[in-house]
Amino acid sequence: MTGNETDTTPNPADPPRRTPATGLRRLLFVAAGLVCVGLAYLGAILPGLPTTPWVLLASYCFSRSSPRLQRWLRRSPVFGKLLRDWEEHGGIRRPVKVLAVTLIVVVVTVSLVVGGLPVWAKCVVGGLAAVGVGVIVFVVPTVRDHG
Repeated sequence: MTGNETDTTPNPADPPRRTPATGLRRLLFVAAGLVCVGLAYLGAILPGLPTTPWVLLASYCFSRSSPRLQRWLRRSPVFGKLLRDWEEHGGIRRPVKVLAVTLIVVVVTVSLVVGGLPVWAKCVVGGLAAVGVGVIVFVVPTVRDHG
């Protein structure tokens, strides 16, 4: 290849290229993506609010509206690795799973013990927590560290 040619081979680490939406659809996708990023940041600091689904949804919205915002999200020091693991390997790493399950168990236990909820609400909260833990442990694939 000479110095004047450009390599058009797609980089496997880059997300697939799509033609972004235009007009009102683009605006709605950007707005939804930004709201999802906000919810993901809240989920990163508030136990009980998930982070991963909001990051994935934000990436989906940005992939349909703004390649620049999608690149920004992929490069984020907070969410970048999580998003790349999902896009490249279709799962999350074991430490992320351990942290998620630990936070669910701690927050739900504290809520059930000191929350003063009626028995039926405790059953609902406990059941939903069990479903969440089950999904994290048994449904979401675990990305293995390679080397």
